[in-house]
Amino acid sequence: MARSGIQYSDVQHAIDTLLARGDTPSVQRIREVLGTGSFTTISEHFRLWRTEREQNRDVPPPKGVPEVVVNVASELWREAQDVANQALVHYREDANRQVESAQQAAAEARQQAANAEQRESALAAHFRQTEERLETLNRELAESQANERHWQQQAEKLHQEAAQHRHQLDQTQQALKEAQTHYSEKLEEQQRSWEQRLAQEEQRNEASEGKLMALLDTLRQERAQEERALQKRLQQWEQRADALSHELKQKNDALQGYQQECSLLKQRITELERQNGELHTHRSTLEESLEKAHKALETQQQQTRDSEHWQEQLWQRMASLQAQLADLPSTLASSSDDTPETKKPSR
Repeated sequence: MARSGIQYSDVQHAIDTLLARGDTPSVQRIREVLGTGSFTTISEHFRLWRTEREQNRDVPPPKGVPEVVVNVASELWREAQDVANQALVHYREDANRQVESAQQAAAEARQQAANAEQRESALAAHFRQTEERLETLNRELAESQANERHWQQQAEKLHQEAAQHRHQLDQTQQALKEAQTHYSEKLEEQQRSWEQRLAQEEQRNEASEGKLMALLDTLRQERAQEERALQKRLQQWEQRADALSHELKQKNDALQGYQQECSLLKQRITELERQNGELHTHRSTLEESLEKAHKALETQQQQTRDSEHWQEQLWQRMASLQAQLADLPSTLASSSDDTPETKKPSR
């Protein structure tokens, strides 16, 4: 339905102006004369004007016109109408096919662009998740490495303590051996001294044998006491050596536990490094996929722009065809008007 901006009378006046100038009326020329108005409104008014003109042409000719001329003119007019209708149907079908093809191509391009955007969004989300997972694994790897360094320091400290305990044990055993040797030598020396003194006393005075026996008993008791004291000290040294051995065993057990934990930590670090490598590889693959998706999206966008440009050209061509179709009846009418005039002299 025509809009109220441009009236039929305006279009009719513009057509009269064009005919007065000797120009063939068309939608474009009518709009140039009016200076405003949409092509749709002008086309509807122009179509109505052509319809009225065709209806007026079907009015019987005035009396006095020869029948032969009327028949020839009617025949020419029907042929012109048939040719115009056939050409118009062909152009319309061709234009409709081109419009449908362009619309379908544009819809496919928009769908492909939407699919590419969805794939890009999915890849971006997966890429963000992969980066977050990679950061988490890096933090775990850093913590594991810190724990490994801590346990290594503990193990080194335990090694040092164990070495110190071994050194102390060796020193204690050496001191014990030296003490045993010293006391043995001292006892032997005292034994020799007592024997010498006993021999001297026997030589000096056999009468003092009882005194010497008492002295010998005293010496024996002293020796027994010294031996008991030595045994007691030896037992103390042995107990201390046992305690040091037990403590050394505990340190060795703790060291083995630390070594096992270090081994487990090394295995965990190796596994994390392997996962880190796999994530880096997966990240590279995702980046390549994302880059391909970007390229595909750019290609689809370029195709969409080309399709829109082609559709715009098609609409321009359709407007040109409409203008030609609008000019066709006038051209045919001019041809039909010229034909009877050329045949009059032959009559």
